[in-house]
Amino acid sequence: MTQKDHISLWNDCRTILRDNLTDELYKIWFAPVESRSFSDGRLCLAVPSDLFVDQFEDKFYTLLESTINRVYGPGVTIDYTYNVTSDPSSAVTIASSRPSASLKNPVNTQDQIAPNPFHEGVNRRKIEPQLNPTYNFENYCVGESNKLPFTIAEYIGNHPDKTDFNPFFLYGATGVGKTHLIQSIGIRVKERYPQARVLYITSRIFENQYGKAIREKKVGDFINFYEQIHVLLIDDIQELSGKPGIQNAFFPIFNYLHQRGRLLIMTSDRPPVALDGMMDRLLNRFKWGVIEELPAPDLALRKKILHHKAARNGLSLSEEVIDLIAASVTTSIRELEGIVLSLLTRATILNQEITPELAKAVIASSVKVNTKRINFDMIVENTAAYYNLDPDVIFKKNRVKDVAEARQVVMYLADKLTDLSASSIGRKLARSHTTVSYGVDAIRDRLDVEPALVDTISQIEESIRR
Repeated sequence: MTQKDHISLWNDCRTILRDNLTDELYKIWFAPVESRSFSDGRLCLAVPSDLFVDQFEDKFYTLLESTINRVYGPGVTIDYTYNVTSDPSSAVTIASSRPSASLKNPVNTQDQIAPNPFHEGVNRRKIEPQLNPTYNFENYCVGESNKLPFTIAEYIGNHPDKTDFNPFFLYGATGVGKTHLIQSIGIRVKERYPQARVLYITSRIFENQYGKAIREKKVGDFINFYEQIHVLLIDDIQELSGKPGIQNAFFPIFNYLHQRGRLLIMTSDRPPVALDGMMDRLLNRFKWGVIEELPAPDLALRKKILHHKAARNGLSLSEEVIDLIAASVTTSIRELEGIVLSLLTRATILNQEITPELAKAVIASSVKVNTKRINFDMIVENTAAYYNLDPDVIFKKNRVKDVAEARQVVMYLADKLTDLSASSIGRKLARSHTTVSYGVDAIRDRLDVEPALVDTISQIEESIRR
């Protein structure tokens, strides 16, 4: 059979498939699929990736099988071929995973049965894990308040081949030590299995990578890269809320890794139940493993952390100073570290003795102690005042530039300074949670390149806190 013949047969299949699918589904799932060969009852189809095959057959197997039987005749076996990288020589062929009368007898089962990724000796492609070596278990202070999440994390790090806690969803407020704890897992896995492919990444970087892959038409390479990971550590998964495009990209990657016993470890500033704008099918998968809160450190743990940080930096702090700091900084480990660093600077560079009075001065300049509770109305009023607007205009459908910017600033500050979800903010402004998420991201992205906006946000925030 000539090259033209097998292509013509597949084009006949495409015609039937197009008639039975919406234009969108056809363009996403069948337009990228091409015929490579057909001989001796075996049809070889070129697809973007192995991950594509999983979703392709899950969604369209029955339709595909009936169409192939109609065009090629009964008894046809399907093979899929795809490139692991952009290099054509990296092509891999696998057989259909669906047993049936017409699609059977796979000839190449590479990756059908995935090897234990934590078994030494398996050939692996090296990946830079992006881990901070100081974020290890040995440097992590444990107390009664964080003992359970620490124990779970350490178990995962010591037993990455177990799936008892996969996925591990760790949530808690900013600054309580989530990043340190999940990176400790990655470091422990690398210590025990140096060849394992471990990757730490923030959701924002993941999203940027995906956007770049779309622009450069390298989505296949993007997916193939993440298929190779053995331990995927994703920080701030809540950043994907209200973004269906990136969620649709993450969903099959999650499935692929989980089905093969790879570890998925995520952090969030809120539990899955509070993630407005996250697809139900993703939320459901987050619940497959264990969900655990990392609470703010209690008093005993705060004191322990201060002793530990001081000792690591060669700083001597009296119990009175320790007690003073621990009583003043109650929610954030990051702020505790900042206080110690400030005291270290005063002690070494300025050659000052660390007294309770000095500690009070550092605390007053570094930490907002006993600040008033900020609510949505305060944000609206102060933002409107800054832009010289009537507060009511922010709630109306007004697209004047200043009004639109003020509204997005309100969204951003409400997201930053309150516990309101995107949906709750949207309800107050009569907007959807998607619009709120877009507004928050728009301001956040502009802050990186517009110093004037940084100054605007700072002034409004200062006026709110007065």
